[in-house]
Amino acid sequence: EDGAFLTVRECEELCVCARRTLRKEPNVVKVRAPVVVVGDLHGQFHDLLEIFRISGPVPETRYVFLGDMVNRGYDSLRTFSLL
Repeated sequence: EDGAFLTVRECEELCVCARRTLRKEPNVVKVRAPVVVVGDLHGQFHDLLEIFRISGPVPETRYVFLGDMVNRGYDSLRTFSLL
């Protein structure tokens, strides 16, 4: 929130934790409505912030992200770390 950046070590720990968590997750999950479905972000950090601004903050609003959260955008790491 204050605009501070993650350290390299924090990014590494985040990636390890995310990988561990995602490996445990099933391919299909049941989600209780209402839910906001978000398509490919491609690392567009400001688009993600706008989605949160329009639809509501987490955890008050439930989201399903369909994938491709990073890869093309300049802010891919920033996008992933916020998610």
